[in-house]
Amino acid sequence: MLSRIADSMYWMSRYLERAGGTARLMEINLLYLIEAEEDMGEEDKWRPLLRISSVEDFYADLYGDPAITSSRVLQFFSGERGYPNSIRNSLRLFRENARVARDRISKEMWEAVNELWLAVNDRLRSPLTPERAGSFFGWLRGEVARFYGITSGTMMRGEPYSFYQLGIHLERADMTARTLDVKYHIILPDLAMVGSALDYYQWAALLKSLSGFEAFRRKYHAGFRPLDVEEFVVFEEDFPHSIAFAVERMGRSLATIGLDNKERTAAAFAALQATLASRSAETVFSDGLHEFMAVFLLQLEAFHGALAEDFFQ
Repeated sequence: MLSRIADSMYWMSRYLERAGGTARLMEINLLYLIEAEEDMGEEDKWRPLLRISSVEDFYADLYGDPAITSSRVLQFFSGERGYPNSIRNSLRLFRENARVARDRISKEMWEAVNELWLAVNDRLRSPLTPERAGSFFGWLRGEVARFYGITSGTMMRGEPYSFYQLGIHLERADMTARTLDVKYHIILPDLAMVGSALDYYQWAALLKSLSGFEAFRRKYHAGFRPLDVEEFVVFEEDFPHSIAFAVERMGRSLATIGLDNKERTAAAFAALQATLASRSAETVFSDGLHEFMAVFLLQLEAFHGALAEDFFQ
């Protein structure tokens, strides 16, 4: 398979998953705003989300001043043409990469690609207001899931499909790690509130944003203990949005693609596996969840760099 086709399959799925993941992050913050303290300023409610996404300086440069408002942040993450990772730009690049790999995807997939792009482009012609933001993000997550279903039922298996799956699960691992950071740096910054009713509500909101609320309740019956949620979201190998699940599926894709003479990619992926294998929910909590996520995200970035060098360049 040509390297440009492999690259397009990989990025097609990454951009789609990124759009869905951004919608999840925004949903978490919108849920948080409902329960937030009334004396919190608008800036305090949105600035941490910019920091988690590492775009605070970019945001200020783009708009010419650092003022943070709900309407501006919603526009920035949803429809801002000047922000490369906005939902609109992610889905535009999703379509462009699908076009490059047109002969490797099914007719049904290509039709769904165009339907999704046209619908999102139409919905974001006007700025996204807080009143309709929640329904938009929920709708988009449903459309992303629908596309995955179409792909699963119509696309031939093989190397193109493996690169497609690799992109999904690498992006999903990245976004799940960042979502956990949102919980710790945005949703409940005050340790005095651990165990409170608000804490309980927000752990539930986090699980719902990852489509894992019902699955978590079936496995755990002692409420929403932070340790249990962290174990489920990081280490549960049967939960599709957990980090462990994503890394395992990345390994499956690499096995199909083959790593002969791809030492850099093999070593970078082995480092990811070792990081998860050497930790448990208890050790991650005692050493610091944020610190663990920082290491994991750096390793994920290194793996992407190795993959690009070995397969795409």
